[in-house]
Amino acid sequence: MAKQSKSQRILTHNQVWTALDRLAERAGLSASGLAKRSGLDPTTFNKSKRITGDGRERWPSTESVSKALAATNSTIETFVQLIGDGTRSMQSVPLLRLAQAGNSGQFDDSGFPAGKGWDEVALPSSGDEHAYALEISGDSMKPAYRDGDIIIVSPGTAIRRGDRVVVKTSGGEVMVKELKRRTTRQLELQSLNPAHVDRTLDADDVAWIARIVWASQ
Repeated sequence: MAKQSKSQRILTHNQVWTALDRLAERAGLSASGLAKRSGLDPTTFNKSKRITGDGRERWPSTESVSKALAATNSTIETFVQLIGDGTRSMQSVPLLRLAQAGNSGQFDDSGFPAGKGWDEVALPSSGDEHAYALEISGDSMKPAYRDGDIIIVSPGTAIRRGDRVVVKTSGGEVMVKELKRRTTRQLELQSLNPAHVDRTLDADDVAWIARIVWASQ
């Protein structure tokens, strides 16, 4: 049997878990949020589950990874791309409190940050030069997001059913929901808090919609 070349790289425990964390971030979820969406126990991907009580490394099962990929509409190729060493690059993005997002002049017609009132914060890079951050105000979106959480919104990222999104209506209302269904005529949105009703908007009433790609949870 040929000896393994020193230049060959061995897949590490940290790389696999990092890839799962990044998969969750891409979907705007925490590790526990990804597990729940995947139909798994909420603690499956928690950091406390990655090492056994006697200090041994615990790897995620292929079944749990498969379910996570299906829950986020991702491919195995995507997962492989998310595996890597080192830390993620950071990006300086505009920051605004969600409560202010509906104020006139905060966004242009394309849904990009504009006007005054924006701060700036360094967060994991989204790869979108037009990305921005919103700070959650209040607890109306619990358990998904809590007061003080920060989300990164990427206007340039494609949106699919099941994604968490920020939507602005032509009347100036800004809301954070989950995309349930989208047609040429309507936008069906599911509330993140079960206590709040879902929304259905006519396409003509939607000024813009953008995907949430990361959340600080």
